[in-house]
Amino acid sequence: MTRYLYLEGAGGISGDMTVAALLDLGADQKKLDAVLDSLRLDGFEHHIERKNSYSISGLDFDVHVHAHEHSHESVYHDGHHHEHRHLKDVYEIIERGNMSVRARELAKKIFLIVAEAEAKAHGTTPEEVHFHEVGAIDSIVDIVATAVLVDDLGIDSCIVTALTEGSGTIQCQHGILPVPVPAVLNIAEKYRIPLRPSATQGEMVTPTGIAIAAALRTAEKLPLAYKVLQTGIGLGKRDFGHANFLRVMILEDTAETDQIYVMETNIDDSTPEELGLTMEKLMTAGALDVHFEPCLMKKNRPAYMLRVIATAAKLPLMQDLVFRTTSTIGLRYYPVERTCMNRRQETVPTEYGAATVKISTWKDIVRCRPEFESIKKLAGENGDFGKIYRCVQAEAEKLFGQP
Repeated sequence: MTRYLYLEGAGGISGDMTVAALLDLGADQKKLDAVLDSLRLDGFEHHIERKNSYSISGLDFDVHVHAHEHSHESVYHDGHHHEHRHLKDVYEIIERGNMSVRARELAKKIFLIVAEAEAKAHGTTPEEVHFHEVGAIDSIVDIVATAVLVDDLGIDSCIVTALTEGSGTIQCQHGILPVPVPAVLNIAEKYRIPLRPSATQGEMVTPTGIAIAAALRTAEKLPLAYKVLQTGIGLGKRDFGHANFLRVMILEDTAETDQIYVMETNIDDSTPEELGLTMEKLMTAGALDVHFEPCLMKKNRPAYMLRVIATAAKLPLMQDLVFRTTSTIGLRYYPVERTCMNRRQETVPTEYGAATVKISTWKDIVRCRPEFESIKKLAGENGDFGKIYRCVQAEAEKLFGQP
């Protein structure tokens, strides 16, 4: 069954709220502390404390930046000093952190989303954007921390249905701006994230918060039925006159339907190397099957039809990967039904060593098939692959071949 991270977003979202909620969800605080220390960023401390917001209990994640650590290039805003940094500077800080490749790439992805949104708002390029709020130490910590904790939870699928935003205006580095601020609107537009308006005065969705949601989201609807496995609550800092918190959950899809989709596209202008990489990335990301079929397109152009079979939960990720790795500009997909034999793995002892076999059953039908990688390992460089394969299959038939 598919497990999801669900960012509820009913109370808005910000970077510090996300970090606190993920910690409350059960992500490893010691791992986080070690990564933040490895960034070698002087002049800040982070604190984690359980508090209440209008009687709602949750965790508070607070980054305290020491004023005396800032140079004459810093600016002072909203109670924090904020250094002028570019995207390249932020990436250099992330690179020196001792974190997994997945966490590092996710942190960079979140910052790039913000940089693109800020660049559009101010008529410049992502590389030239001066990070004031987002590039400050506290926001670097929030984004890196989010990436590390998401990676620690080990969940690839994330649901974001909509984010509740406030109204009115706020005072920020660029003066008085309407809520939502331009960067938030730019991200909501580009990544198609719905915003729910509310009467609350003030900013409930920050650029960092919606960038995190955009970077993580793989699905926009809740399953038809699900179990809530864990819940985490991260508290916000602003007093809106009501509880200010982000609630996140780990959900398990319990819907009885095993919805499968077939996704197709015709491609006539991608190289063989690009298509090979596409298949590799799709299979690694969880596609059930991927294949190419030769075809003729308009104007009698030889081409390939890419066909991907994936679950409903994986479909958004599959679409994203195909658009990123091929030249196609459109996809078609449709739901299909399937019938599968029951499958399990067993270990078979043989004179060559233990081997893994797949046992597939349907009514009175039993099929035993040795796993390729297992036989390859036993055969080594000089072994007789075919001989070992047949030996393992024969032993499997003896042990498991009867219904």
